[in-house]
Amino acid sequence: MTQDETFMKEALRLSKLAVQHGNEPFGAVLVRDGEIVFSNENQIHTRSDPTFHAEAGLLRQFCSETGVTQLRDCTLYTSCEPCFMCSGAMVWTRLGRLVYGASNMDLCRIFGHDGSACSKIVFDHSDHRPDVTAGVLRDECCQVLREYFRP
Repeated sequence: MTQDETFMKEALRLSKLAVQHGNEPFGAVLVRDGEIVFSNENQIHTRSDPTFHAEAGLLRQFCSETGVTQLRDCTLYTSCEPCFMCSGAMVWTRLGRLVYGASNMDLCRIFGHDGSACSKIVFDHSDHRPDVTAGVLRDECCQVLREYFRP
């Protein structure tokens, strides 16, 4: 198993935990120097905050708790491609690398429409572009989404 797969497994575990806690199935893990430094699950329902996605919530909490606002030396692993809002937060924090499983287009196909490459659109129009690796454990990530959104 690669390092990317190992950390994506943790993001997947958190996405399943989010569902158990009454939220939508998204999880995120922040890694620096091969170690998890912070993790988060989607909490939009339990916090009554529609902006508390796994990624944006992770970045907000991590930066608030550590005082660190520049994440060039970090990789964020997330079970699904970040939305426009979360991708924007990655630009503002100068995230070094993004790794995701399912794409936004994979997610949108579950709902019967095309979707878009959210992170690519945001990054391509920004002054900061994290390195991106897409599709890590994609099938497993898509399965979690299908189980939740198409019971």
